[in-house]
Amino acid sequence: MSDKGTFPRQDTLGFYLLELAAICGEFPASLLPRIPGSSSYKEAVITSLKKEGLLRVFYKDRLRGFRLGRKAKGRLLAENPDRFAFYLTGDTDTNRIRSEVTRRMRLHRTAETYTAMLNAGAAVFRDEKPPVFCTEAVPEAVLKSPAFYGSREIKEMGIDMVKIRSSRMIGVLLTPTGIFLTYNSGSYTAKWDYRAEQRAQVLLKMVLCHQRMASQYARTEAAGLLFCDTLEPFYQIMSESDSHTRCFFLLDGNYEHFYYLTNDHYGDTLLKLLCSPEKITVLDRMLMQGLSPKDAGLPIEHDALDRDGSPVLFGYFLDIPRINRFHTALQLQERTGTLVCFDFQKEVLHRFCGRQVEFSTISFEKFERRFFP
Repeated sequence: MSDKGTFPRQDTLGFYLLELAAICGEFPASLLPRIPGSSSYKEAVITSLKKEGLLRVFYKDRLRGFRLGRKAKGRLLAENPDRFAFYLTGDTDTNRIRSEVTRRMRLHRTAETYTAMLNAGAAVFRDEKPPVFCTEAVPEAVLKSPAFYGSREIKEMGIDMVKIRSSRMIGVLLTPTGIFLTYNSGSYTAKWDYRAEQRAQVLLKMVLCHQRMASQYARTEAAGLLFCDTLEPFYQIMSESDSHTRCFFLLDGNYEHFYYLTNDHYGDTLLKLLCSPEKITVLDRMLMQGLSPKDAGLPIEHDALDRDGSPVLFGYFLDIPRINRFHTALQLQERTGTLVCFDFQKEVLHRFCGRQVEFSTISFEKFERRFFP
């Protein structure tokens, strides 16, 4: 928190809130519980920032958000242009913020995604990650830790990126071993433009796997990452797979893996796990206790076999196409299997899978205490 008449120091909550408002354009008040710190302390910091004219509240259409004050914008630009000029100059949505609800919702969805990435330990700020998508030719980047690039950053590459203009992609998460095209549809089930999303996938694979990061990603298949506010859209995606509203893009083989995470603490924690292959290996090894290794000849998606030889799938990431393949194969072969998931995921999976699947649940509380103390 700032003292009277002073600007917050770096590595303080006050400065962090100003940074978030800068790169998001408008930081939604509803996201405050996902920012580290007690509620009373955050309230005191925000009150101080507002009093100093560094942060202001904008409320319209039942959406409340925090925007930078003029003094804060000038100070951030002067002290760290490499980090903030991209967001706080020019005719951009984060600099000249419009009041239309659709534009503000887009900023809020972006803020949710940035918050999840930061909570998972991924680099978001431009001066803390390689300039993978900049226009100028640069030496081939090598990522040693996760980094997230927003859709505006991706479009920096120029005219070729016009091809992804109709995509709903909000950005791309890059980890040392993975590429994750990232989407955030909030509380709704996204309406996908099949061709636009295919173009985005193909173009990013070409740029990352064959051009700018070929040494790191030459053999990497891009995965998808979908954030939603609740688990209900997941059920809608899965249960409507055989109807006229079928979600072709998610279920028809475009992606081998497309992970579903919620915009809350559960999602933040699972994203942190997704960014740590070592922890995934440890968790899978624990889940294998009492099970047999998978059977490569079994025509059902699975990770292990139980004592009766029935397939077991580790579904704790809510991998949409993988769970769909598992369930479909069980139906076609009139078999049953076991799905391993977290306790908070069981209800929605049970609604979808019905009697075809038995469940083995992981206590999220115990998992978090052991893996992320």
